[in-house]
Amino acid sequence: MCGRLAVTLPHDAMAQMFAAQPANNLPPDVNYNLCPTDQIAVVTGGDARRYMSMRWGFVPHWYATENDGPLLINARAETLAEKPAFREACRTRRCLIPVTGWYEWNKDEAGNRLPWYFWPTDKTPAVLAGIWQTRTDGSNSCAIVTTSANASLSEVHHRMPVTLLPDQWALWLGEEGHGAARLMQPAPDSRFQMHRVRPEVNSNKASGAQLILPLEQ
Repeated sequence: MCGRLAVTLPHDAMAQMFAAQPANNLPPDVNYNLCPTDQIAVVTGGDARRYMSMRWGFVPHWYATENDGPLLINARAETLAEKPAFREACRTRRCLIPVTGWYEWNKDEAGNRLPWYFWPTDKTPAVLAGIWQTRTDGSNSCAIVTTSANASLSEVHHRMPVTLLPDQWALWLGEEGHGAARLMQPAPDSRFQMHRVRPEVNSNKASGAQLILPLEQ
């Protein structure tokens, strides 16, 4: 599960990094508490890469409205090609979702939810594997592909996003033919760090750079 994100990535730099054409309707490029149903910047492939805004929360084509069924923010790698909601998108509409980091929760003995923040050890953007959908009204939505957590992250949660390195971007976007399925693996243990953060982030209304600081600060 990946249920909350931190994004502090300048759009100009991201468009350049991915060699993508930026759209005109991009969301704010700083959001320390990006929640499901918020807009997020993603990269799509095809004849030319585009850096564009999408709703985080995949909307299957049979939904009459965005809220016509369960909120699909994640898609499990193990069943991606089988689920009716995702199977076409996993073949033809894959995207890259650059973020600064993400939050996850576990519980203490009293059942209190304890938030953690995860980010790349080398402080580069974490590029998450995603799938996306477009509707007849022209709106776009996406979901993050998740896999089993690696050994270090599994101390907090049993799932983690599929993350992609630069030499894997083109294959995931379908620009290098078939074989994207082999990318849906946990990242090496050394790729990400994690620390506890203050319970302030438990609220989807919380904001500010303090949300990602270690609990002791």
